[in-house]
Amino acid sequence: MTEPGEDLQDLEESDDSVIGDAFILSLKVIGIIAFIVVLIFLLPREEKETEDVGEGSPVVARGQQKDRNPPEISFTDITTEAGITEIHRNGASGEKLLPETMGSGCAFADIDGDGDPDLILASGRQWPWDEQGDPDPSIHLYINDGSGHFTDRSREWGLTHSPYATGLAVADFDGDGDRDLFVAAVGADLLLRNEGGHFTDVTAEAGVAGEDDAWSTSAGFFDADGDGDLDLFVCQYVEWTREIDIAVDYRLTGVGRAYGPPTNFKGSHSRLHINAGDGHFTDTSTSAGIQVTERHGDRPAAKALAFLPCDLDGDGELDIVVANDTVGNFLLRNLGNGSFEEIGATAGLAFDSNGAATGAMGIDSARFRNDGSLGIAIGNFASEMTSLFVTEPGGLQFFDESVNEGVGPASRRRLSFGLFFFDVDLDGNLDLLQANGHLEEEIAQVQPGQSYRQPAQLFWNSGPGPHGCFVEVPASLTGDLAIPIVGRGASYADIDGDGDLDVLLTQTGGAPLLLRNDQESGNHWLRILLVDRPPNLDAIGATVTLRSGGVVRSLQVMPTRSYLSQVEFPLTFGLADNSTPPVVEVKWPDGFTDSYQAPLVDGTWRLERES
Repeated sequence: MTEPGEDLQDLEESDDSVIGDAFILSLKVIGIIAFIVVLIFLLPREEKETEDVGEGSPVVARGQQKDRNPPEISFTDITTEAGITEIHRNGASGEKLLPETMGSGCAFADIDGDGDPDLILASGRQWPWDEQGDPDPSIHLYINDGSGHFTDRSREWGLTHSPYATGLAVADFDGDGDRDLFVAAVGADLLLRNEGGHFTDVTAEAGVAGEDDAWSTSAGFFDADGDGDLDLFVCQYVEWTREIDIAVDYRLTGVGRAYGPPTNFKGSHSRLHINAGDGHFTDTSTSAGIQVTERHGDRPAAKALAFLPCDLDGDGELDIVVANDTVGNFLLRNLGNGSFEEIGATAGLAFDSNGAATGAMGIDSARFRNDGSLGIAIGNFASEMTSLFVTEPGGLQFFDESVNEGVGPASRRRLSFGLFFFDVDLDGNLDLLQANGHLEEEIAQVQPGQSYRQPAQLFWNSGPGPHGCFVEVPASLTGDLAIPIVGRGASYADIDGDGDLDVLLTQTGGAPLLLRNDQESGNHWLRILLVDRPPNLDAIGATVTLRSGGVVRSLQVMPTRSYLSQVEFPLTFGLADNSTPPVVEVKWPDGFTDSYQAPLVDGTWRLERES
């Protein structure tokens, strides 16, 4: 009979023997796998082929990539030289009220009908309790002379209004050939009809003012119900009054009362106004399915700062993606006839890759891989990466590819507001630009790695490949784009007619930054201005697909994008070194498709619908 301790010792020795044998076997297996990997690596590999398409660049196949060293893409600050004198007013007087730090937007659009993009700037104002005398106008129209020089014509055009203006939306809502203006505000909104040289306030008769105590942010026109005319969607942020803000009393250690996120403010429902076609709109917000409530209770779940109309599922109806601040983003799927269902979480758009809501600000979408897959970029709060949700062609399941595509790590350093995709160097790949700036002036006292004024960031698209599409362009290569500002709104237009896209960034409490694009790639380009039949003369919602140099590229006519802002209507396609006029396919807003042979390159083609 053995002692219990001896049995235990034998068992332990037996276990040790088994473990030792298993360990040796594991080492052998690892060695074999390593040998196979090395052998595969050393074997000669067949070169991948690219399609020879003659003149122009070869097709960049999936898995291949051109040089990832970004070129010099220099921007020059021409704000003063171009005649832009407006300085944004936010009404700040020391109380640290949230609207003061959220800024206002901008819009490029041809307002006077002469063919070049004019500029509209929104501004805040003094608060009523601080006013001394009549408030200054807060909507400014700068008319472009065609060379990129602007003249303030606000008063001549009747823009003497003084709301606490936030977002801007421009469209010809009545189909008369003139582009009209909607102004979102803290308080009642405005709809101004373009009478050809003068704006007339038609807010009351149109029925789109909203509530006097609401805080509207981004807004835009698009056909929500499929009847051919332009409806109006208005984002609303949070329930806000001066008294609520003071009671929330956001503070930072070492700073005291400070500007901060809206975590402790109640949300607010956004609005949908359906165009009746006679100058009137019907508020269908409650019945349309766009008002989402919290899971437990009936409080609004939204804190909306920006939105994007886009046909995500390919059914011909424009869906709505809403960027919500500190709560989940929405995907409002269009069910037809102006009704929607919210599926953001199931589609993968509501939260980041960790399942958390972000401080979502600006938004844009693009088929930046040129393979049919769709990406949606959303600018987020400091220490949060810019989201880059991507779905495969024809799919409705998104995954956050920000890290894989090269945007994530660099974007964590900044607090991002407006952002957009555009082809900055006309090489045929859509790049990404984002405006940055913190909420709080004294943030560096408590977070030394942060700053109030921050430079914008440009992510150059090198084409799809194993390292992702995007590379941050060093500040040394971007010229005045690297000027630190308190960035908020962001927009683009070709203000001087040279083919490349110039940029405007707004600041809160400061002057905007108008940046001329001085890239010198020598690449060819084509600008297309669609003209549809009334009432949607600007063909908002149309998709243009261009085939050039063996590569297929698609852009949508959707000026509503970024943050509180709007980009120009014409579409700019970079053609790289291909000088052959491309074949163009237009899917008009009503779903009909026409094909055309472009008549030119390096110019603007006004394409009027005939069918």
